[in-house]
Amino acid sequence: MEERPEDTLLQLNNISVVYSDVIQVLKGVSLKVPRGRIVSLLGSNGAGKTTTLKAISGLLKPENGKVTDGEIVYDGSRVQNLSPEEITRLGITQVLEGRQPFKYLTIEENLKVGTATRWLKPWKKDLELVYDYFPPLTKRKKTLAGYCSGGEMQMLVMGRALMAHPKLLLLDEPSLGLAPLVVREIFRIIRRINEEQGTTIVLVEQNANMALQIAHYGYVMENGKIVMEGEAATLRENPDVKEFYLGVSAGGLARSYKDVKSYKRRKRWL
Repeated sequence: MEERPEDTLLQLNNISVVYSDVIQVLKGVSLKVPRGRIVSLLGSNGAGKTTTLKAISGLLKPENGKVTDGEIVYDGSRVQNLSPEEITRLGITQVLEGRQPFKYLTIEENLKVGTATRWLKPWKKDLELVYDYFPPLTKRKKTLAGYCSGGEMQMLVMGRALMAHPKLLLLDEPSLGLAPLVVREIFRIIRRINEEQGTTIVLVEQNANMALQIAHYGYVMENGKIVMEGEAATLRENPDVKEFYLGVSAGGLARSYKDVKSYKRRKRWL
């Protein structure tokens, strides 16, 4: 089916990003995010995934970075190099890698912070919704956030983002440092939020296997460029993606570090 322009919530058109007027990180990145879908951005450390999210959310500015070429179009308007505050008010919310709650506030107080962009608007039903998605937070809502486990902190920062009613939710490495059972639960909730709330999600994730299970579409980044894209189901079966991101050889066997440590020299797309 042909995609109509109104179906695209976010589009990056050949953007380049430079830090401190010297260091170029993104080199002509183009991608589309359809409304109401989950799009995954895959790649190794240093590929430019997080920089891409920060270019969208405006968080390049505090780090002396800027989009120097191309454009970012969100819901029909150009938003590149706007301030984070302006972009947040438009409905874009980023959940940063590393989980950063306000440690000396309780879980419930942290969640209420997420309503700052919706000042004086009702929020109690939103709080009930967050507790429904993240039941472990309900029992500990009066606990200081600094005493939460890694999984609880991830649920907290995602819940805080939902309190802002985002149209576009940017998730940066939500599985980082979490136990496998917790990771599966987090990804199940991400899919549920997308299906039930209709929230459009861009997911940056090194756990390619989990990301491609819940995403509709995926992009692969290397060295600041998009090197591959496709439907998630297609990418899961791609031999290069299997070998370099899912850790499975062409014959279906798991790859050892010794087998893949020189993979950059063998990638067919480089």
